[in-house]
Amino acid sequence: MADDGREESLGTDDDSDQTGADGSLNNTMVEEGSTLMRRMEICVAEAEKRSGKNAVSMQETFTVYLIETRPMDAVAEGRNPAPDCLWRRYSEFELLRNYLIVTYPYIVVPPLPEKRAEFVWHKLSADNMDPDFVERRRVGLENFLLRVASHPVLCNDKILYYFLTEEHGWKEAVYETGFQAKADSRLRALSATFRVRNPDKCFMEMKHYSDELQSHTSQLLRTRARVADRLYGVYKVHGNYGRVFSEWSAIEKEMGDGLQSAGHHMDAYAASIDDILEEEEHYADQLKEYLFYAEALRAVCRKHELTQFELEMASQDLISKKQQREELATGIVRTFSFKGMTNKLFGQEAPEQREARLKLLEDLIAEGEETVKEKTIERAEHVEKAWVDIQRFKEQKDKDLREALINYAVMQISMCKKGIQVWSNAKECFLKM
Repeated sequence: MADDGREESLGTDDDSDQTGADGSLNNTMVEEGSTLMRRMEICVAEAEKRSGKNAVSMQETFTVYLIETRPMDAVAEGRNPAPDCLWRRYSEFELLRNYLIVTYPYIVVPPLPEKRAEFVWHKLSADNMDPDFVERRRVGLENFLLRVASHPVLCNDKILYYFLTEEHGWKEAVYETGFQAKADSRLRALSATFRVRNPDKCFMEMKHYSDELQSHTSQLLRTRARVADRLYGVYKVHGNYGRVFSEWSAIEKEMGDGLQSAGHHMDAYAASIDDILEEEEHYADQLKEYLFYAEALRAVCRKHELTQFELEMASQDLISKKQQREELATGIVRTFSFKGMTNKLFGQEAPEQREARLKLLEDLIAEGEETVKEKTIERAEHVEKAWVDIQRFKEQKDKDLREALINYAVMQISMCKKGIQVWSNAKECFLKM
């Protein structure tokens, strides 16, 4: 990832655990400096298929996920109270994440697992109601909640706490924050085309890095899907060895037992590929998470561009107003300006008009200076907070991907060892014939 001299020490969680008078979480917000993960055990325990009518009264089938939470102090004391439970649809997770993106534009918000399967090898179902896919998505949704609950900033959000603890009313709480208006404004701003005159080099490099990260992870996932297809074929072909050896054993007296035993080993080897590729799919999901993280990183960089662009536009407008005031005060007007042309054609303004326009310009300049000041502060705050979170994300990304790739390599080595063992066993069978 792009680096520069802007490395800053990351904010760490306070080791002290401060609780309320009742030893539980504050109902509105987690204490500053303490992650929700230290207060609450969170899991997405199961998924369930349901049917019902949607917003336009049409019947639909959908999946809901059971969120279970327990206070950590009870777990630490060895007690095992019944968890607080509630059901959420995937669309509710989407609403929570969209709220977090709009409310914390300087944070690389953890992504949700895919809504529909992508980069799948041909034997794997792309149906979003497929039990295996639903189970992987359940794991991904739990991972999302754990990421958010352990984030030093996001964990303190009261809407997150409502999402985890309030069966009803949490959506109303989201919309009461003015989230929808901010979301619409953000969507319009980020979809607009604009060019920043003085972009921040660090954020430009980070934006380029997010593009490259997305490109490389998608290529890796495509390659993995192609390899899985071919590997599946290779393993299943070993089933043909098993069939041939078993049929052959029926016509042999001395060699029959050895051939039949070798055939059993080949059949077991051919059948093992299903579990192997299912395990491999979980490693693919870890890579997909960072494929989607790349978009979250790009959104933070795009927000920086927007704040820089707004500052530049405000500064340019202020310069223009000050130039108009100078021209009006001195009477020296550029010949080829619109004002210069009107003066040439219709003569100078009356003193009263001039004074009124000067007064208006002074007011506009004061407003412009305040706007520039606000935009400068907004930009500086976004740069500072975003860079801290980007560095946190970088450390997390390096650790996670390193671990995932190592585990993937270990799995491949184990798979190859099993293949060697199968053929070693077959060899022993042949030697006994």
